[in-house]
Amino acid sequence: MGLMARTSSSPHQLRGGGNRSAKGSSRLVLERVDPAELEWPQLDSLTDRNVFQTREWLEFVEATQAAEPVIAKVLDEGRTVAFFTGLLVRRFGVRILGSPFQGWATGYLGFNRLEEISSRDAVAALVDFAFGPLGCLHLELRDRPLTAADVDGLGFAVQPKKTFELKLRRPEEELWAGFKSTCRTAIRKAQKSGVIVEQASGPKFAEEYYAQLQDVFARQSLPPPYRAELVRELVARMEPTKRLLLLRARNAEGVTIATGIFPGLGRMAYFWGGASWRQFQSVRPNDLLMWSAIRYWREQGADVFDFGGAGDYKLKFGPTEVPVPLFRKSRFGIVDDMREVAKRTIILKRRLAGRRFS
Repeated sequence: MGLMARTSSSPHQLRGGGNRSAKGSSRLVLERVDPAELEWPQLDSLTDRNVFQTREWLEFVEATQAAEPVIAKVLDEGRTVAFFTGLLVRRFGVRILGSPFQGWATGYLGFNRLEEISSRDAVAALVDFAFGPLGCLHLELRDRPLTAADVDGLGFAVQPKKTFELKLRRPEEELWAGFKSTCRTAIRKAQKSGVIVEQASGPKFAEEYYAQLQDVFARQSLPPPYRAELVRELVARMEPTKRLLLLRARNAEGVTIATGIFPGLGRMAYFWGGASWRQFQSVRPNDLLMWSAIRYWREQGADVFDFGGAGDYKLKFGPTEVPVPLFRKSRFGIVDDMREVAKRTIILKRRLAGRRFS
């Protein structure tokens, strides 16, 4: 199944308000498509596409979360006006559509727009699709442009969340000047201490990263939030695509002291994860790693570097705060209550595991 001819043009943002689509036509409808029949290169060329919506990334989530990818066309009177990406899972016997679901170690999914459509209509159609043909009882959605006002009155619980973004389409000197002086000092200290950053590859990197991550969480008497196998799967599936930047920092003696993972596609690049040995943090390798990743993706043509969520330590790079709420809707109230109980159970298990880990 190919994209329609009009999809080669630049897609527009969803627009808010109204109960009808941009051209005043009837309600939008979602229709599931077989991923094997999609023309993935064409989809990935859309300007609002992100790396988390690509086939290889979805296969990574499928493998690590026992999830089933769901791709759907958004139809306006039979005409394809957008695509939706999510994954289907079963938890405690409940079918859940996540786009994405918390804990999947992935970023935003949601919609890719081929033309201007109503936010409200698209999300309303998604609800009908999830609770109708898919037979789900719970839906979660994080779509980069979507706001709480866009879905007001559709019965979603809105959980405020934010990320930090750095605009890259400016001179490198301007980016550097936007960093806090403490950040610039830390980067210079790493360089003067003989720290070098290099691109890494292969399964050895995954082992290095995870060992350092364990050391980071040991300080809090906690295990990492995911298993080593997840990192191995990520590297194995995404590295061949050239959409995953793996960076390793070595000290003057050649010892690996920090690592970072930075996926990207088109205009957007992301910080997925970073780790370092605590004993070497005094030479500040993490800030140099981040700066190296920012420079790399800027050279690759990315417009925006997303720091992968909040965290005050990221403010030293001079980013802009961007709200990206999490929208949740359950067909029955008890399902959302079960979700909260499950979430608290997972937190408790991590704390107990942390006591054993320490």
